[in-house]
Amino acid sequence: MPDASLATDLRIAVNRLSRTLRAQKADVTMTDGQFSALARLHREGAMTLADLSRQDGVTPPSMTKTVAVLIERGLVSKDDHGDDRRKVLLAATAAGSAFVAETRRRRDDWLSPRLTALTPEERRTLTDATEIMRRLAQQ
Repeated sequence: MPDASLATDLRIAVNRLSRTLRAQKADVTMTDGQFSALARLHREGAMTLADLSRQDGVTPPSMTKTVAVLIERGLVSKDDHGDDRRKVLLAATAAGSAFVAETRRRRDDWLSPRLTALTPEERRTLTDATEIMRRLAQQ
């Protein structure tokens, strides 16, 4: 069994880095849940509220509130679902896609100089660790 301190140290480091990166948004008033939904629509294209809530791992009522804010801000649009008149398709607007791109740019701008300051060996170690962390996240 791995050393318990490794699990604790890794969890704390990942959480701190994640929290710092999440703070690098184009608008700090947007919640992480709102950004997650918007980024998913930007990345994967239009989908129903049920699909979006399922993929983001939240309840439909919670996603309804999240999407309402995004629609009000002009970042998400809703259109008729071609096959079922009871459903709507949600999609990122041009402004929503621009918001996602700007947030990603800010996050990269925060992280890139810190990576550049590392030694080549440290960057290789992070490259290896990134792959390991991807595998851990998929288990």
